[in-house]
Amino acid sequence: MAADYGGSFGGQPWHGAPPPHPGEPGRGGPPGWTPEPGPPTRRRNRILAITVLVLGLAGFLVSAAGVLNQVMPRRFTAAEQTRITNWEFGQRWRALTAAAIFPASVSYPPPSVLADDPSLTLSAHRIGIARQASCAAAADRTAASMLDKDGCAAMLRATYVDATDSYVMTVGAAVLPSAAKATAAARAIAGAAGPGGLGSTVHTVQFADTPAASFTDGRQQLSGVISAGTYVVLYTVGYADGRPREPVAGDGYTDKEMTSAGQGVARAVLSVLAAPVTAARCPGAPGC
Repeated sequence: MAADYGGSFGGQPWHGAPPPHPGEPGRGGPPGWTPEPGPPTRRRNRILAITVLVLGLAGFLVSAAGVLNQVMPRRFTAAEQTRITNWEFGQRWRALTAAAIFPASVSYPPPSVLADDPSLTLSAHRIGIARQASCAAAADRTAASMLDKDGCAAMLRATYVDATDSYVMTVGAAVLPSAAKATAAARAIAGAAGPGGLGSTVHTVQFADTPAASFTDGRQQLSGVISAGTYVVLYTVGYADGRPREPVAGDGYTDKEMTSAGQGVARAVLSVLAAPVTAARCPGAPGC
């Protein structure tokens, strides 16, 4: 009669019973065998889940940053902004007409000796505009060498006469590749002495049957230079009656009045060519 150990339906194995399947070790294992402890499955799964979550979050942040970078407006570096500003200045002399660059009439403040009346203004009107020329052709040797050294592209000139037909002046706008080069060239020209003590300057431009008909280089009385943007403007002033060069520096009134006239016209030209440039902004479209 068979004996039942451990309850009904064979809940416990028979002593000495063969393995349930061929090749399967017995439940007790070989003599001396001890089962190895199982891996900490729950802890390992938790670490794995956290790792996957962190990696997923990092990937999301990287993707979000890339998308944000595409849709946000681009910010130009200081060097890029400077290049854009120089380009904006530099294209004006080509885009504007000669009449726009050299206004038909210019108003300017009087010299300090006449500045008692704040409402007083002086004026000059344009006699004529010269053809575009190189700096070597339109300025004296010293000024031309300094301008060409800094990359002068062209010289634009016009001649004016003051409202009393007493003084004539030629202004020349030199086109430089950058504001830094324009500033450097203007400083060098301002520090250079020309022949007979006259500053290095632009060549005069005469127009027949006008007050400037006899305004030659030999009749220049004083000169000067200013700059703004990518432009250097040189001016030279003389008498409308064609009198030869004389030392006006000894006559304080005449010196100041001529200087006021020359600077007034030069600044009017620069106010057109070197009008402030709006800071460059990217509209925000990808790749703009």
